[in-house]
Formats: sequence, C-alpha cells, structure tokens
Amino acid sequence: MNRKHLLSVSVMVLSIVSIIFAQSYSFSPPTGVELSGKLAKAVDLYLDGEFDAGLKITDDLLAQSGLTANDTIAIYEVKSIITYAKGYKYKLESFEYLQEISGIGHCLINLPRELWPTELRDQWYKLCNEKNLLVCPDDSKPDVKTIAIMEFDNFSIGKYKEELGDLSKGLADFFEYDFSRFSDIKVVERDKLDYILQELKLVEEGKVDQASAVRVGKMLGAQLMVFGSITQLEKDSARMVVRVVDVETSEIISTADMEGKPNFVDMEKELVKKIAGQLDIMITDETKAAISESATEDMSAARLYSLGLKYMDNYEYKKAYEHFKMAYEKDNSFSEAKKKMEIYKPLIG
Repeated sequence: MNRKHLLSVSVMVLSIVSIIFAQSYSFSPPTGVELSGKLAKAVDLYLDGEFDAGLKITDDLLAQSGLTANDTIAIYEVKSIITYAKGYKYKLESFEYLQEISGIGHCLINLPRELWPTELRDQWYKLCNEKNLLVCPDDSKPDVKTIAIMEFDNFSIGKYKEELGDLSKGLADFFEYDFSRFSDIKVVERDKLDYILQELKLVEEGKVDQASAVRVGKMLGAQLMVFGSITQLEKDSARMVVRVVDVETSEIISTADMEGKPNFVDMEKELVKKIAGQLDIMITDETKAAISESATEDMSAARLYSLGLKYMDNYEYKKAYEHFKMAYEKDNSFSEAKKKMEIYKPLIG
C-alpha cells in the first residue's frame, strides 16, 4: 500500500469516526472528550482488524462510574460492532448488546448508522418492529418531508437486461444519497424498507406492486414514495422514468423521464433535480454541486457497486468488499464505493 493510499484510508477512518461520535452523541463534559477519544481509538482498532484490543477499551469504559445513557449506548454500539466482526459464534453476543441499547433507550439515538454491518442493522430493525418503534415518536417534523425510495425496475430486454443486472439496486441507492442532500427531506433507509418487505414476505411472493409498497411506506412514516424504472432496448438508446406517489392518497403527484444514451448514472442526477423542482423542494447551488459530484459517471463502476450492494444485503461481506473495491479502482473519485469498501474490510476474514 503506497503512502498516498494510506493517507486516504486514514481520512476515511477519521470521517467514519466523526460521523459516529461528533454528530450523534452528546457526551457529558469533562469526561466526554476522553470517552469519545477512547471510543474513536476502539473503532480505529476495529478497522485495523485488532478486535480484542478494541473490545478491551469498551470493557474498561463500561466499568467506569458516572456514565450517562448516551455514553453507555455509544459503548455498547461499538462493542456490538466489534464482537460481530469476530465471527459466527459471537453473533448472538453482538445481538445481546443491541438489546442492551434498546433497553436503555430505544429512541434516544438515531440508529443504526452506516458503520453497522447489514445483519446488525437487520437485527436492530427486528427490535424496532417488536417494540412497534419502526418510527420513533420524535422522528416526524412538520417542515420535513419523509420519502422512501423503492428499488428500480429493469424493463430492458435480451442482453441489456442481463448486462444491467443489479444496477437498479444501485440507482435507488444513488437516489437515496442525493435526496438526503436536501435539508427539507428525510429519506427512509433503503435497508429498513427492504427489511419490512422481506418481513411481510412480499419479495418472495412477487407482490411488490405500488399498492403494497405504499402500505409499507406508510408503516415507515413516509409521506412520499419514489418508484423508478430503466429500459434499454438497443445499444445507443435508453430511458429512465421516475414517479412520486403520495402515500396518503396513493396518487402520482410527480413524474419525470429521460431518454438518450444509456448512461443511467447521469440520468439519475438530472431526474433527482427535476423531481425536486416539481415537489417545490429548495435546490441551492451547493445542493446542485453536491448532486453532480456524487456517485460516479462510470457505468462499469456503478454496476460493480450495485453488485456490492447485492452481496452486502445477503451478508456476503467478502464479495461485497471485493466489488466495492473494484468499483473504486474503476473510478478513484467514487467516494461512496471507497467508504463502503473500508466499512466492510474488517469483515472479510
């Protein structure tokens, strides 16, 4: 690994740690600074594969007196993630730490976060469902619209349907990421939506039509549902269609489409801005720039990333890591692929 790559990895590690601690927890001073620093060190050790050393830090912290509820949740969160990474026989123990968090205060912190492996996230959603807390009481804000984005349909035919493969999964992920850039929009996590669809057995039975998806959206507190499709019938021609449905009335309130060369990642960015305009969502120059710079313009990188999401959803972390890594190697500006590559790296052993 060269020095430049080591630097980029370090920046990614610091970025993940800051997301977990700086933005999510209010540690009590003066011990809060020391606690957050030690937890950051535990996460750093986890990302380096030094699981036992990271767990030693969490155990020492739990033995301290005077911990607040937020402090204890933060420690158990890191402890659960590291324990899960140790392998199959530690899985139930890692789930028990999630139970501890739920018992302390299920809705005190907005969980899960991106650093959590998929199976831990699903286990948390299971706890949410059991407590009837898929949506926490203070999640809804009158001036913020909650939106859920369904995985796109692939209506291509022949070799194009096969070539595009799971790109429809990646495009939904890109839409989620881009919509999250708007300050007056809250996006339902893609995996939370997937978990409920699986729980209701809609996916296996092939019943994910608009009506059933809207019903799931309502369960998750969404006011709006986004449905999309991609179609390629020939080499140089493709189409992407996006429609937005009002969950309360089941009416289509916005629709947009694009036709042209089959670069669906470019189409996605343009349709996000079109839909936002139709929904009267404020689009600042800063937001436009963030959307334009997000994801990747390389279709092969987008396809690899989409396959990574598929393996990630199936708990096949080694394959997920490999595909995120290949996507990043195709496009070194693809920050989302790099981020997920670093998140799943500790789980490939």
